[in-house]
Amino acid sequence: MSAEDSTKHIIQSLLVNLAIAASKGVAAVFTGSGAMLAETLHSFADCGNQGLLLVGVKRSRKAPDKTHPLGYGREVYFWSFIVALMLFAGGGVFSIYEGIHKIHEPEPVENVWVGLGILIFSLLMEGGATLSNIKEINRRRGSKGFLQYLRDTKDSDLVVIFGENSAAVFGLVFAIGALGAASATGDGRFDGVGSLLIGIVLVLVAVFLAVEVKSLLVGESADPDIEHAAREAAKGTDGFDAVLNVITVQQGPGEVLVAIKVSVVPGMERDSICTAINDFEKKLRERCPQAKWIFVEPDLVRQAARAPAA
Repeated sequence: MSAEDSTKHIIQSLLVNLAIAASKGVAAVFTGSGAMLAETLHSFADCGNQGLLLVGVKRSRKAPDKTHPLGYGREVYFWSFIVALMLFAGGGVFSIYEGIHKIHEPEPVENVWVGLGILIFSLLMEGGATLSNIKEINRRRGSKGFLQYLRDTKDSDLVVIFGENSAAVFGLVFAIGALGAASATGDGRFDGVGSLLIGIVLVLVAVFLAVEVKSLLVGESADPDIEHAAREAAKGTDGFDAVLNVITVQQGPGEVLVAIKVSVVPGMERDSICTAINDFEKKLRERCPQAKWIFVEPDLVRQAARAPAA
């Protein structure tokens, strides 16, 4: 995913959530609903989260320097992880607390139709944003399963935005049901149950995002297709006898490090080896433009059966 695409999806969700948060806040005041208050805080938290993602995308574009020779691509993973933590603590935990409080000390809800109208409006907007995320994911995943793509993709910002929007859709459905049930029965505890369910959804989504982003933050291998492309490019390079080992590391969205150890044809001179390496790098970059850093270690002995670490 390009930086422009990342920024587009984040800004789209930020604008939607600003409008929704304001409308929910008005509804929370008019209805006195705990579920509505939980949804209001959730939307404002999402706005802050998307602001952090924009910071991460911007900082990840910084050019490499002496202290970070491989660039700052992983900045976006760090900020995505912070977003997951905020979603857990700022949204999920507070909503659960509010739900438990409302169940133990129920209060009647007021102006229900105002609240339901705003919630339905919010659901339509969040649903539209989520549908846009799903279309983008479907475009990128190809033949890969939807859930498998979410686990495998390196575009953490897209996954975080989709997770937030999906959680918001489920939360709005629960809030509508809770507000309607509380109004129909006169029992304010239904409102507390709605807030509790919203909190549980947020916690589950936050844990999923944290686990997935943590793997990228620590240092995850790139898509297997890149290793396959490196091996194929090496096989088609004159002077390379065999591939001994390939290591790939995802350094950021669209930025991959490739380290490969190959055995060269015996008797090759230094200049010929350099020419072969340059030829290999050119072939790999043509197949995989995201291979930003390529390191090749030549060896004289064919050791494919017992390949040491590069």
